[in-house]
Amino acid sequence: MKMSAAEMSPVLKEGELEKRSDNLLQFWKRKTCVLTPDSLNIYADTHKRSKGKELKLQSIKKVDCVERTGKFVYFTIVTTDNKEIDFRCSGEENCWNAVITMAVIDYQNRKAIQDFKSRQDTESASPGQQERRMARAP
Repeated sequence: MKMSAAEMSPVLKEGELEKRSDNLLQFWKRKTCVLTPDSLNIYADTHKRSKGKELKLQSIKKVDCVERTGKFVYFTIVTTDNKEIDFRCSGEENCWNAVITMAVIDYQNRKAIQDFKSRQDTESASPGQQERRMARAP
């Protein structure tokens, strides 16, 4: 049995969000969401998680337009291709916008550290770099 990425990764948050539909009437549709360290998985049905959309954290530019009304907190996820996805959640529970923002920041930090380490490995692998560094040392 093949496991999805959401089933293999630790779950940071799981619960319900309402997503604004892309059609003309823009109804709010209740979705089951699972946030992992690498993606936000959005499922139409709570019980059938086989058919869902995966929004990779690498494709999220920012969480924007946070607005609190009496009952809901509204926020927008902006993707790297400038697509905007509107969500809302109830204001009583720990809201998703902060958890998603922190997950995106954590992902970007892990990526930056990984890039830095791979650059360091590349530099230490080239023999001329070490000699140039030694020549500059006081």
